[in-house]
This record gives sequence, structure tokens and C-alpha cells, in this order.
Amino acid sequence: MRYIDDDLNNKTVLITGGAGFIGSNLAFYFQENHPEAKIVVLDSFRSKETLSNGNLKSFGHFKNIIGFKGEVISGNINDKELLLSLELNYKFDYIFHEAAISDTTALEQDLMIRTNVNAYKDLLELAIKHGANMIYASSAATYGSAASPQRVGRESPQNVYGFSKLCMDNLSREYMKESDISIVGLRYFNVYGPREYFKNTTASMILQFGHQLLAGKNPRLFEHSDKILRDFIYIEDIIQANIKAMNPKESGIFNVGTGKARSFQDIVDILQKELGTSLTCEYIPNPYIGSYQFHTEADIESTKEILGYEPRFEMEDGIKAYISEIKRMYEEEVK
Repeated sequence: MRYIDDDLNNKTVLITGGAGFIGSNLAFYFQENHPEAKIVVLDSFRSKETLSNGNLKSFGHFKNIIGFKGEVISGNINDKELLLSLELNYKFDYIFHEAAISDTTALEQDLMIRTNVNAYKDLLELAIKHGANMIYASSAATYGSAASPQRVGRESPQNVYGFSKLCMDNLSREYMKESDISIVGLRYFNVYGPREYFKNTTASMILQFGHQLLAGKNPRLFEHSDKILRDFIYIEDIIQANIKAMNPKESGIFNVGTGKARSFQDIVDILQKELGTSLTCEYIPNPYIGSYQFHTEADIESTKEILGYEPRFEMEDGIKAYISEIKRMYEEEVK
């Protein structure tokens, strides 16, 4: 679905983290709906480098952008020479900044701040020099233990990832005061959908439960999963918000969710219906009590008002749209 009527002829769009989950979906959105635009994907791509927790430093994967016809650059946003070459050799009109250390369990505070905050400032400077509107990924992790519904201005991050995203938002507010470009931060809630498989263990529980069921395994949930609720949002609504943030009524920080909290039990029940399975759920003690969010729900009133955003996918709709891809990835990557 095309979300704006703007003519992007002769416009150049940079997507950082463009081989990742959300970045790759953005790249294909433009390719399919605005073929007249020039799209440049920048990603560090995955290597064998890992964090101290054993997870990969980068989840970017070439398979996410098979079929993409735009320009692809392999590079790290911490590389100042790379950023200088982008400044000198291109003229960007829009920058979608999705690159980050996105692992909420990462312990490397130095790397997290350098990558998520300091490199973002460099990209803001690039955006200003080019006169490019900036749309960047913030996160619901900024809210931490804040009560639902989560509203901008009520942040309480509980890990360095959430802290780094809040730093990005604070930095953005300072730049909003003095720059002519629009700057929009989008606080994503629990996103699921195609092209997330290569996030490995950080992929959504919707994908993970789907693959458990396809393998004939009983789904394992924490006890009282019918009372553990999250604002799960399908990737198509994330893309909608990004596109509508290209030329907003005003700059700002906005939540991107559905405004409705759904349970982990709902996920399994809907998946079982769509997959035609009736496996028995196994309930295990929750080891994270005390450091675990039991309820998230985005307040999206300002997102609707300023960006014209309106979520289109209930969880039932999102899983139904996603189910064929869940099956395909199981056949091609898991089985």
C-alpha cells in the first residue's frame, strides 16, 4: 500500500541498517511504490563478531535484500571517513536511520553509546548539511518500568539500550530547536513481520512460537501468560508511520504501536488457529519477575494527530498476513 502521494522523482533516500528487519522493509516499500526515487542502503552486514553475551553485533543479512535494485553500501556508522564520503558524494533528501546496536541484553555500554548516540549525532549533522529530513528509530525501551499507557515524557529506561535511545531523543529535541529540517523519532513497540528471521533469538515471539508449532513442539510460555500483555505491531504499520513521518506537521518524538495490549497466550492461540495445530501449551516459571514488563500499551494520540498515522492491523490480521512467510522461513532456514 502506498502511504503518500508525493512525487519522489530525483529524490535520494538513505536507509541505514537497510539490510536489517525494518530497514529492508523500507527499502522494498520505496522500490515498489516509488521506483522513481534513488534508494541507498547502508549496513554493516553480519560477520562473526559477537557481543560478550554471545549475540551477533550486527543482524544485517544479504537475504533480506535479495531483489533490491538500489545501491548497497557495506559500512559502519561509527566510521567517520565513511560518513564524510556520504556527505561529499551524495545529496540526500531523506534519511531513515534504523542502524543500531539493538540487543537489549548487551552489556557493552561504551559501544552502545558510541553507536546509538554519537554516530546518530554525526548523521544529524549530515542531514542538516544536505537539508535532508531525518526519520529515526527510537524505542519503547525508553519507557522501561513506566506504567501503561506509555506516553512520551514518562521515560524510565532499565537497560543501556533504552538509555541510549532516550539520549537520541534528547539530542533530537536540541537539534529541532535550531535546524530547518524535520526530525522525527519513532518509538517502536513490539514489531513482528517478514524479514525478522535473521534477528535470531531477538526475533519476535510470534515468529519463534510459529516455528515451535511447525516443528510439532508444545509451545512453552511463562506462567500466567494470559496476563502478560504487550503492544504488538505488524511491520506494515511501522512502514506506514515511517513514510508519514517524511513530511510531518511538526518534528517530534512519537509512539508507534497499535494502542492495544495483547497477551502472549493470544499469540499462541491465533497461531494455532492459522496453522491448524492443537498442541498443548507448557507453562514454566518466569525467571524475570522483578525486571520484566507485564504490560505495554502505546499512547498513539499524537502520532495520529501529527503524522496522520492509523494502525491497520489487529494481531489477528497481522499474524494472518505473516503466516505464509513464517512457513516459508521454516522450510528454507529451520527445517
